[in-house]
Amino acid sequence: MRTKTTKLSVPSKPGLDLPMLGDIGSQVKMADIAMLAGVSESTVSRALAGSKLVNAVTRKRIEDIAASQSYSIDQRARNLRLSRTGTISVVFPLSHESEQGIADPFFLEMLGNLADELSNRGYDLLLRKIRSDVPRMLADLLREGRTDGVLLIGQSTQHGLINELAQSYRPLVVWGARQPDNGYITVGSDNIGGAAAAVRHLLACGHRRIAFLGNRQLPEVAARYQGYSQALNEAGLAVAPDLLLPVPFDRQGAFAAISGFLDRDRAIDAVFASSDIVAIAAIRALDQHGLKVPHDVAVVGFDDIMVAAAYTPALSTVRQDIALGASTMVDLLFRRIEGEVVASVELPTTLMIRASSERLG
Repeated sequence: MRTKTTKLSVPSKPGLDLPMLGDIGSQVKMADIAMLAGVSESTVSRALAGSKLVNAVTRKRIEDIAASQSYSIDQRARNLRLSRTGTISVVFPLSHESEQGIADPFFLEMLGNLADELSNRGYDLLLRKIRSDVPRMLADLLREGRTDGVLLIGQSTQHGLINELAQSYRPLVVWGARQPDNGYITVGSDNIGGAAAAVRHLLACGHRRIAFLGNRQLPEVAARYQGYSQALNEAGLAVAPDLLLPVPFDRQGAFAAISGFLDRDRAIDAVFASSDIVAIAAIRALDQHGLKVPHDVAVVGFDDIMVAAAYTPALSTVRQDIALGASTMVDLLFRRIEGEVVASVELPTTLMIRASSERLG
């Protein structure tokens, strides 16, 4: 009985001087791509997974050869071979808040960008929220082993726990502010520099009674407070304790806290808010107290969420590059999964001056 065989040699595709190994991608094996590229199968595997362990020139050649042969990695088989799940956890630790949710605009923008980055690598995303009533839920999540790595969006009040867990759990990258005793990898913005630039702008506009709105127990907000204090000190001004207001990040909680603050007849001429959500809540509260922005009180936020420029008045704010932050986090995480040693990254910020803090007169 004769066995039917498949002839593999057909004309090459235009633009590459290579033979086609098959008419259907499934007929081409990783060994074939490795042979054509003159590298090992493991190098092909790493290159097609986007690993930075393969230099850019080799990676590009392998990608071009794979494309010319209509070859793609069988992710399920690859994950089984490597004992991987093909899934990454994106975790929002909100142990400091009872009301703040993942629907926060900053979180949604970050989540969307992370989803795109992971999808481009053939990975799925598992979304988790750490509840305020279960502070060690993060430890339980890591022990589950359901995913290949964890992207933690924020540190909440769990810096100590994250440090503890990072000693034994390596595939972990955190969006947040680097701390002096960091035992984990962070990606975050220049919170100190961004806040200082915002307050210098308010000072240049003639404002002197500048309120700081934010929960300084949180590492990122603490860094923004440091920038606020630094700019005041540069101008020869002391921080006034009566102008410091701990404000939650949820809209209603922030609005209530700021309204109570204004009820006590605080004399302010400007506000630096630790997030755009808090800044927008401040504008609403000021308006209800008969104070117009920026005529009576100037307002600057932090984040530059999508609604900031469209708000009335358009919100001045410190812009974080959320898309770059997401891509950097994913890149560092996969490099750690591959066994690389990587360092924390601090991204630059940009002050966006708009109507809410424009100089008057």
